[in-house]
Amino acid sequence: MTIALSPNVRAAVRDSSQRIVITGAGGWLGLATLELLHDALGDALPDRVHCFGASSRTLTLRSGAAVHQQPLARLADLDERPTLLLHLAFLTKDRAEAMDEAAYRSANRALSDLVLENLDRFGAKSVFVASSGAARFADDPAKSPAMRLYGELKRNDEDAFSAWAGASGNRAVVTRIFNIAGPHINKLQSYALSALMLEAMAGRPIAVRAPHRVVRGYVAIRELMSLVFALLLGPLPAVIRFDTGGEPMELAEVAEAIASLTGGHAVRAALTNAAEDRYVGDRTAYDRLLAGHEIAKVTFTEQLEETRSDLAQRVKRDDAAVQIRD
Repeated sequence: MTIALSPNVRAAVRDSSQRIVITGAGGWLGLATLELLHDALGDALPDRVHCFGASSRTLTLRSGAAVHQQPLARLADLDERPTLLLHLAFLTKDRAEAMDEAAYRSANRALSDLVLENLDRFGAKSVFVASSGAARFADDPAKSPAMRLYGELKRNDEDAFSAWAGASGNRAVVTRIFNIAGPHINKLQSYALSALMLEAMAGRPIAVRAPHRVVRGYVAIRELMSLVFALLLGPLPAVIRFDTGGEPMELAEVAEAIASLTGGHAVRAALTNAAEDRYVGDRTAYDRLLAGHEIAKVTFTEQLEETRSDLAQRVKRDDAAVQIRD
């Protein structure tokens, strides 16, 4: 199942002459965005899109298309031309849990500094900063040290790239991403949506085991990135900040929706704890921006189907690989 940008945004990306640079291109959001750009640009992708990450490697899309990724340090080799930058490179919360705090801070600061130092030199006009809902919890003593640290550094990135836009007369689109759905999910057991979907695909009960309410709100990657590109291609200067939206749902509702789609059976453990784990963005600005750019919302059922289709393809591929090894 292929995904595509909103038709009006797809046409705007195709017709734009600006180069697109992606840092952290090999992650979940990066790969899904490359798939959207491949659909929009076709054979023009290698000239229009330049990918950077931790190492030199080939990124393979679900279509079979191969995209070359360069080491991040090679940003300094880019020639100057009008550029849209998607800044997705960041060591995530799981790394904050595993690394020494000083090392984690230093590594992320080095990533951000490298990008910031090169923006004006290679001609960046608009920058998308993929922040996190964790930035909301940077000063929340109730959250884990790793969540606070990750959130603090994400918030620092928000402010640093916004300051660049303000000082240079360019544009920054800063998005706190809470929960997204669609292809290329990584760390499958770390995200509730993929973990529950894999249970359903394996024919097991779709079990929500938390003894307290867990509330999430999902948006499709293709919907989010349609909005991001619409904003990046807008008039300069501007700093635009918003959360991802989505209908707030308790995980029991998510499990039931997955069960309805897959023919499975959802089970919710008893709620014995009054606490609530709520990780949902403020959708007011998000919904207003979608409407203003004529981007249709992707229903939660469509989000689930696109996620399931991708997971099924990956599970089939992994099973085939096991059989070949055996």
